[in-house]
Amino acid sequence: MATVVADMSVSLDGYVADSSDRADKVFTWYGKPQPEQSPREPTGEADAMGVGVIVYGRRTFDVAHGWDGHHPTGAPVVVVTHSIPKGWPLPNSTVSFDTAGMQSAMATAAEIAGDNVLALGSPSIIQQCLALGLVDRIQVKVVPVLLGGGVRLFGTLSTGSVDLEDPQITEGNGVTHLYYNVPRRDS
Repeated sequence: MATVVADMSVSLDGYVADSSDRADKVFTWYGKPQPEQSPREPTGEADAMGVGVIVYGRRTFDVAHGWDGHHPTGAPVVVVTHSIPKGWPLPNSTVSFDTAGMQSAMATAAEIAGDNVLALGSPSIIQQCLALGLVDRIQVKVVPVLLGGGVRLFGTLSTGSVDLEDPQITEGNGVTHLYYNVPRRDS
């Protein structure tokens, strides 16, 4: 069974992108050499990281221009959307679409991921999965920059407060990695 991991780089003031949808400042740390104790990060080898699939929302897909059909990590992608964009899916693309809603998309993604990580890569997807009680772990890469506005990672949660376990913290070069396990809610 896949472990569902919400994983985002974020500014110190909680934004994943600025008001122009640019995320370059929260990803600058990817190009810096990291200390040996830092967690392994995407280098184009999704299998080595245990990522079986990444679930994104349509907005992220559009901003990223669909990754030209192949996500940089090499992982397959499931995009949750109300409608499939014109011209998609591309031939030989590893990007697929689910128009039947979040539950359907997560079932599709779980099937693809198998026992590997099912990563969540959009704020809206993370928020929806938190509301459904589907998130096992939140990984936040805090970058030392204040964007002052833009796309918030959590915004207003429909769940209200979510209690997390104590964090694991790893210092990196231009980034601080925070890992929180999400306790399962009582049914």
